[in-house]
Amino acid sequence: MQQENKKVTYSFKNDYSEGAHPNILQALVASNLEQQDGYGEDQYCHAAIETIKEKLQDPNVDIHFVSGGTQANLIVISSILRPYESVIAADTGHISTHETGAIEATGHKVNTIDVKDGKLSPKKIKNLLDLHTDEHMVKPRMVYISNTTEVGTIYKKQELKDLHQFCRENDLLLFLDGARLGSALCSSENDLTLAEIVKLVDVFYIGGTKNGALIGEAIVISNEALKTNFRFNMKQKGALLAKGRLLGIQFLELFKEDLFFQLGNHANQMALKLSENIIELGYQLLTPPQSNQIFPILPNKTIEKLKENYAFYVWSKIDEETSVIRLVTSWATKETAVEAFIEDLKKI
Repeated sequence: MQQENKKVTYSFKNDYSEGAHPNILQALVASNLEQQDGYGEDQYCHAAIETIKEKLQDPNVDIHFVSGGTQANLIVISSILRPYESVIAADTGHISTHETGAIEATGHKVNTIDVKDGKLSPKKIKNLLDLHTDEHMVKPRMVYISNTTEVGTIYKKQELKDLHQFCRENDLLLFLDGARLGSALCSSENDLTLAEIVKLVDVFYIGGTKNGALIGEAIVISNEALKTNFRFNMKQKGALLAKGRLLGIQFLELFKEDLFFQLGNHANQMALKLSENIIELGYQLLTPPQSNQIFPILPNKTIEKLKENYAFYVWSKIDEETSVIRLVTSWATKETAVEAFIEDLKKI
C-alpha cells in the first residue's frame, strides 16, 4: 500500500492526515500550565471517563486511555489470552495485516478467516473451531472484529447479536476494534448505539485518532473477569503515559457535547458525496458505501491520471486493466476537495 511522496492537491489516503479539531487544541492550550497528577489519574481523565460512561449508560465499565489502535489491540489481546490461546480475525483484519506481527510477537497465533466483506459470522467461525480439536493445536479463545471493517463495511445490530450469542455458547471472548467506530455509529446504515455495543462485546475501544483527536483510543472493558490488573499490562507495554491528561482532555472534548458524532457524520457525508458521484459516472465499488472509506474500481490509466493531483492507496488489482483504490475522508475533509476530485474524474 506504499505510495511515493509527492506534491498533490489533496490527500484521501487516510483519516489522520490532519492534526486535531480546534476545540481539542484550545482545551490543551488552556490547561497547559495546570499541575495535574500523572498516569491517567488527573481530573480530565476522570471527567472524560464519567462522561463516556454516561454515553454508554453503564457506570460499571472500566475505561482506559492509550495512544493508538495497534497499542490497544496488543494490550487487550495479550493481557487476556493464555500462552496457548489464539485470536480469530478476518483475513482483512488490522491485526492480520497491518500490525507487523504485533500479536504474534506476544506468542499468540492469529487464526484468519477468508471474507469478502470484512465481516465475520458464526458459520465461518464454527468452521474454524471444528478444525481445532485437541491440545496439538492452539485453542481459539477470542474473536476480533472491527467496526467499521477495514473495507468500510459496518456490523448491524443483529449481526453483532448473533456473534455475541455464538461466542457465549462456545466459550469465546468478543473484542471489537473501534478505531473507526465514530464513522460506523454515524453511518446511515447503522442501527447500533454505544450502549448496545457495551452489552454485546466483552471489550472494545473508541477511536479518537481517526476522529478528530491528536492521538488516543478509549478501551472499554465490560466483562468483569477482564478488568483486574489491566493497568499493569498497560504499564508493561509502555501505554501508561506520564502525561495521561493529554488523552483525557481530548476525550472529554469529544464527548461532552457529542463532537465525536458530529465529526464522524461529516466524514461519512463527504464519503457519501464521493461515492454517489462515482457511481453516477458508471463506476462500481468493491463494497457498499457505508462509512468514510470507499473503494472505487477504476481503469489503471484513470488511476494514474488521478495520482497527479490526489494521494490515495491502490488497494488491490482486479485484472490487468483495472484496480481498486481506497478513498478515505475525515472529520476535516473539505467539500471543495471532494467536488474537485469529482470534476477531475469526469474530465478523465
